[in-house]
Amino acid sequence: MLYLVATPIGNLEDITLRALKVLKSVEILACEDTRNTQKLLNHYEITGKKLISYHEHNEEKTSEKIISYLEEGREVALVTDAGMPCISDPGYILVEKIKKAGLPITTLPGANAGLTALVASGIESYNYTFYGFLPRKSKDLKLKLEEILKMNTTSILYESPYRVKNLVEEISKISPTRKISVARELTKMFEQIETSSAEEILEMLGNKIKEKGEFVVIISPNKDEKSEEVNVDELVELIYQKVQSGVKKSEAIKNIAKEFGINKKEVYSLYHEKYD
Repeated sequence: MLYLVATPIGNLEDITLRALKVLKSVEILACEDTRNTQKLLNHYEITGKKLISYHEHNEEKTSEKIISYLEEGREVALVTDAGMPCISDPGYILVEKIKKAGLPITTLPGANAGLTALVASGIESYNYTFYGFLPRKSKDLKLKLEEILKMNTTSILYESPYRVKNLVEEISKISPTRKISVARELTKMFEQIETSSAEEILEMLGNKIKEKGEFVVIISPNKDEKSEEVNVDELVELIYQKVQSGVKKSEAIKNIAKEFGINKKEVYSLYHEKYD
């Protein structure tokens, strides 16, 4: 069995009892950085584990090694330095290979920086899209931000302390009054979450907001006139057409709600009034 284990994103107490149980019971731990994992194990006095390195530069080769362990009947836990494996962290290649091999796999949920920042941001969380880290090249970054800022859903981004000011500056150039939130040092002693317009957040960076620690940037949905003038009857009809074509009602409602940036419960209520 392969266990995908979420680890704390800052505060070491943010780990589940089930995660600790698995870390104690498995023989092998595949780690993004064995040194960081060892600190976690030391904190909880977990000893006698075989630690192997599994990171973005050796995923292909180490995935095969892990699969061989699993085929021998040995249990392996995959952990990253912080948060959920596969979410802007290594893991996808291994999971894909294990699925193809037909081997057992399970996920232990836990801390996630993006969602932690989102729920504390004060920005609507009914519909959101996770982007992780954006392109580093200036031209590619601008193009991606122009696309994101047109979206009718909340957007979640990750950024390093060295590039966060440039990111917010680019957002401010395109949409200076857009409501955004920046969060740093989540769950740690100096946790900071600030929500304001892009131009005001830009002024805070380097002053009120120190450019230290990993950042999560939350961008509020596009609320221009076009996105606000949604014809309710047309929405309901779109859902009905999808259902008639064979799409599950729940799936059709979820997709329409996300596309138009409307609360899923509200869309369901509108559909229910007319067709259920």
